[in-house]
Amino acid sequence: MRALGLDVGTKTIGVAVSDAFGWTAQGIETVRINEERQKFGLDRLKEIIDSYEIDKIIVGLPKNMNGSIGERGEACKRFAKMIEEEFNLPVILWDERLSTMAAERLLISADVSRKKRKQVIDKMAAVVILQNYLDSIK
Repeated sequence: MRALGLDVGTKTIGVAVSDAFGWTAQGIETVRINEERQKFGLDRLKEIIDSYEIDKIIVGLPKNMNGSIGERGEACKRFAKMIEEEFNLPVILWDERLSTMAAERLLISADVSRKKRKQVIDKMAAVVILQNYLDSIK
């Protein structure tokens, strides 16, 4: 089982994949997108899915702290539905509250510079989302 973890933003998608056993998540890259122009990096996601033989996709669902779903959450739900139809793979929406903060803390503790953190934060958030999902199914 190999899973793909996605942290979907308005300009980028952080991408992580699990190892073949589904134990650990590794950051792969950050895919540039343009939400306004409906360009969601589907060609690149397809390459990643094929290359890593992905059989399941985990999409971070940003919820408000009270559990409600706002505008960003609704956009992520639409994205999840679109990629489920596009790639014919199961897509699981995963509560991503505080995943970016957790990723930021990890990078700070690793003494990564502010400039470098900005470049990798989405990829690290995808790792946190995917790893939290993997930990929940063990």
